[in-house]
Amino acid sequence: MEMEDRVTEFAKENLKNNREFGEDARLAFKRHLDDLKRSKKAGQAFPYKFCPEKAGDVIELANKLTIAEGEGKEAFTCAGFQEFILGSLFGWVHKNTGKRRFTDSYVQLGRQQGKSVLNAILGIKCSNFDNYNHGQIYCTATKSDQARIVLKEISKFINADEDLQELFEIKDYKSEIIGKVTNTVIRALGRDTKSIDGFRPYLGIVDEYHAHKDNQMYKLLKGGTRHLKQSLVSVITTAGFNLNGACYELYQYCRRVLRGIDENDRQFIYIAQMDGGDEKWDPRNWVKCCPLTGKDQELMAIMLEDAKKAKSMGGKELLDFLTKSLNIWVTSGEIKFIDLAEWEKCGSERGLEDFMGRKVVIGLDLSSGGDLTSYTMEFPYEDEKTGDRRYFLHSHSFIPKNRMQEHMEMEDNAPYVIWEKQGLLTVTTAAGGIKTDYKAILRNLHEVVDRYNLDVSAIAYDPHNSSVFLQDLEEFGCDLIEVAQSARSLNDATVDFQLEVKAHNIEYNKSNVLLTRSMNDAILSEPNSFGEIKIDKMLQKNRIDPCDASICSHKVAMGMDLDAIDINDSVDAFLGLYE
Repeated sequence: MEMEDRVTEFAKENLKNNREFGEDARLAFKRHLDDLKRSKKAGQAFPYKFCPEKAGDVIELANKLTIAEGEGKEAFTCAGFQEFILGSLFGWVHKNTGKRRFTDSYVQLGRQQGKSVLNAILGIKCSNFDNYNHGQIYCTATKSDQARIVLKEISKFINADEDLQELFEIKDYKSEIIGKVTNTVIRALGRDTKSIDGFRPYLGIVDEYHAHKDNQMYKLLKGGTRHLKQSLVSVITTAGFNLNGACYELYQYCRRVLRGIDENDRQFIYIAQMDGGDEKWDPRNWVKCCPLTGKDQELMAIMLEDAKKAKSMGGKELLDFLTKSLNIWVTSGEIKFIDLAEWEKCGSERGLEDFMGRKVVIGLDLSSGGDLTSYTMEFPYEDEKTGDRRYFLHSHSFIPKNRMQEHMEMEDNAPYVIWEKQGLLTVTTAAGGIKTDYKAILRNLHEVVDRYNLDVSAIAYDPHNSSVFLQDLEEFGCDLIEVAQSARSLNDATVDFQLEVKAHNIEYNKSNVLLTRSMNDAILSEPNSFGEIKIDKMLQKNRIDPCDASICSHKVAMGMDLDAIDINDSVDAFLGLYE
């Protein structure tokens, strides 16, 4: 008899359940189901398989635990989403070795949605019930006191069950728990711990990662797992305030993985949050970010009161409710440039071949120190069916070889090698592969213009680093338009671009994941004294260069007269009358 596969059944049942689950959760379900199909294909292209037995083991262990907090003891019962998380982490294994697939896990839930319980279950499972002897498990946080909170949650489960008490030894004075069956040690580890080197964590739990100022603890755990054949670094957190922080960076990366923009088969992801178009003050939507509270009338009543208080008080109280209760990343100064879901709706199958001979505006974002340089070709046109003005974007980027290696060594989560293979990025080797190769950029531009017989109306360029380039650009025989990189200069183009994306009047080839990555990385700067804005990036490693180039081209393209007839076309048409 086949083992019941509760993980897969849950994914199937809720794949299209947009009432209770947001898009990110549904994408996690889709990813699981898609990977099941991949795992059944012949060959080793996808080397993992899902074992319902292993998933069932951890779910069964969880459902045998006892909660002793509150008025009395009660048996713990996994909610469906908790079964999906735990079952996925332990059910996916390598086809040949049987070792677990996932080495990293990112789970984001609202406040009081069982994060501590999940942490505790992971600790109990990996210490005594995972057939790994003399393991090291670390519960980490920014400070030792915070790290001990996770340890206490594990202790609560142990103290509530006589059988578990025989299998574990709790040493409060040392902030550690010993698994007697495997001699595995569970320790609390804070950034302020005096000695934190020379360890090899079989399991690393990063608690409330949003509160971490940097990724030091996360990298410390990852560094210790490099020589282990099977390990897991688990981040379980709520949203936070710091859009410059390591947690938000990981959150953004995980959302890109769910959408296929980045690839990482060893990263597990489950994000419970509302969709962009959901009314955040509508209690019916709260089940998406608070899957436990949303199904409990008493808890919902409390949350409603908290919401009223937060809206009335505003300030920090409001921000706290938005981030902790509604699981929304919020900051007063930085907001996303575009909604990624709306941007994805603008994707199409069309390419340059569909715009043969058309008028085009080229936007250039130049670099001097050998970083990413990008151009965007923007084709304004009139939709034949609707009569609406639309814009097609074609983007390409360049980077010197040595600079690409430096970025990859810094682990900035940018898959340059993949982008190069996909034809989205040209890696240059001139000047030792260190400096920007302007000749390669010009050569590429001329090749594309000639191949598709494009009519270049204008080249809009960032004046920064353009001096060595300007004379060569004159070869295109079009207007050269300097676009100052200030909010005053870029405000209209930035706002119009946002609106055109929302109206789905921007179009691009959906295979251009580098362009999508740059749109996703871009944020809006603080408005200047006139309320004018432009795009910016949150972190130095973010890639917004193609987006910058697109704003430059759009500043010109948005004002082009589509009804204007080229003088050469007029002459040709006149002469044609006498042929």
